[in-house]
Amino acid sequence: MNMLSLENELKSNAYPGRGIVIGKTPDGTKAVAAYFIMGRSVNSRNRIFVEDGDGIRTQAFDPSKLEDPSLIIYAPVRVLGNKTIVTNGDQTDTIYEGMDIQLTFEQSLRCREFEPDGPNYTPRISGIMHMEDGGYNYAMSILKSNNGNPDACNRYTFAYENPVAGEGHFIHTYMHDGNPLPSFEGEPKLVGMSDDIDGFTDMLWNSLNEENKVSLFVRYIDIKTHQTETRIVNKNK
Repeated sequence: MNMLSLENELKSNAYPGRGIVIGKTPDGTKAVAAYFIMGRSVNSRNRIFVEDGDGIRTQAFDPSKLEDPSLIIYAPVRVLGNKTIVTNGDQTDTIYEGMDIQLTFEQSLRCREFEPDGPNYTPRISGIMHMEDGGYNYAMSILKSNNGNPDACNRYTFAYENPVAGEGHFIHTYMHDGNPLPSFEGEPKLVGMSDDIDGFTDMLWNSLNEENKVSLFVRYIDIKTHQTETRIVNKNK
């Protein structure tokens, strides 16, 4: 698989929707996670990321404008021991609760499927990062309708053991803008990482479509010490 430029992937797509990037820094010392949200409606754009314990949650920027909170207010990032969970919906809690009783990442998601927002049927995308004894691996999942048919759910899990330094994978909800929005296709995209959290954060934020971008979360985790460094960028201030 050819490595793609994450910057080019974002700049060439006005509406990838929500996206997850997971990988490892080129120097091999840190695990990387990024999550962004975009929006086309007033309700979707009326959000910010706020810290919530070791993770984050979405929050209405202007509570008076909040309409339907069901698919837009959730905890995208939660930490369970040496595991960090990143998702585009409330399946973060499903994974957390499942893995807390020793289910696997894949097993935890068996009770969930794509979002009930027809005709888009937005895919649920999820990631899990695991660090133990100086080692690191991660996995990504996508639950999507069968080519827009809500009667069938297609489930894909991609696991990356001992990921290569400088490499990451990018998965997002929509191929591009449209009506209905076309679901992501294929396996997560191979993309390059950076040792510089601030430079990486700036690149991601500046590459997202100015009109549609809403919020961005970036975290670097030291693979040996598990110490974290986090950046949050919100368009609404």
